[in-house]
Amino acid sequence: MFYKYVIYILLMSILTFVIFGVDKKKAIRRRWRIPEVVLLGLSLMGGCFGAYLAMHFFHHKTRYARFAMGVPAMMLAHACLALYFFEKGIFHF
Repeated sequence: MFYKYVIYILLMSILTFVIFGVDKKKAIRRRWRIPEVVLLGLSLMGGCFGAYLAMHFFHHKTRYARFAMGVPAMMLAHACLALYFFEKGIFHF
């Protein structure tokens, strides 16, 4: 079960990384942007690790407090949740 969670987090992180990259490209070209609620929602649903990498790789959304503080908080929450489930025996190898 734990490997399914890891695969889910990995896939969501890849998707979120790509979406952040697309949004950055649109920002540079002054095109229609992806709403922040979508970016944060993807992060909350498990893509926070990809969002964090994308923020620093693309230099995107790093000045906004809701991203600069929110994404690391989501990372911590997901890590704590995984640890909690692992300790309770819900996750196993």
